[in-house]
Amino acid sequence: MFSELEITGRARSHIIQHFEPRFAAHPEVADAFFAMRAAAKKDGFDLLPFSSFRDFATQLRIWNYKYTGRKPLYDMQGQVRNRDNMSEEEIIWHILDWSALPAASRHHWGTEIDVVDGAAMPEHYQPKLLPEEVAQGGIFHSLHQWLDEHIQEFGFFRPYRQFQGGMFPEPWHLSYQPIASQAIQDLKIEILADVISQSEIAGKDLVLKLLPDIYQKHILNICAA
Repeated sequence: MFSELEITGRARSHIIQHFEPRFAAHPEVADAFFAMRAAAKKDGFDLLPFSSFRDFATQLRIWNYKYTGRKPLYDMQGQVRNRDNMSEEEIIWHILDWSALPAASRHHWGTEIDVVDGAAMPEHYQPKLLPEEVAQGGIFHSLHQWLDEHIQEFGFFRPYRQFQGGMFPEPWHLSYQPIASQAIQDLKIEILADVISQSEIAGKDLVLKLLPDIYQKHILNICAA
């Protein structure tokens, strides 16, 4: 279904850019999202994509910024971690708490959309995509109650619905199961090793050493649809 360039985020030939609202996704995923958005609107929600397709270069920049301390590392509650005295391996695993390895992000596939509720946001509000926003009393709690009931009707599921030893819970992260299920089968560890070897990723040598564990714990380890 995907070429190696597409599945690792180094090409965007499998996605289409949309502008109202603005997001990029695989055509089938976009159609399903627009149908879900229309249903949500009838119930008073303005379902908006906050993040969708993300290319390899963007994911690499996120990784390198977090590795070098230009961006913070967060714990499961969304609090900034103290990185003093962290080992290189600890930094890598804590990056992976919230951010995927470049070339291994599900956002490369055009099947993933992080969502917010435009109707609930005050003017100039900047979503954080942190647990406080979706918890009881949070700004997007009502949207997520609606999503709990309806996402499966449109082919979506939450791959990070709960913590099971890999990525921290991300209820805002919706995945289109019919295509994502094929993509994860196509993303072989040998492809990842080759891309990482040729990249400018911070901590490359240790990342390659840890890659078998990362592949099992953070790439294959998702909640079932």
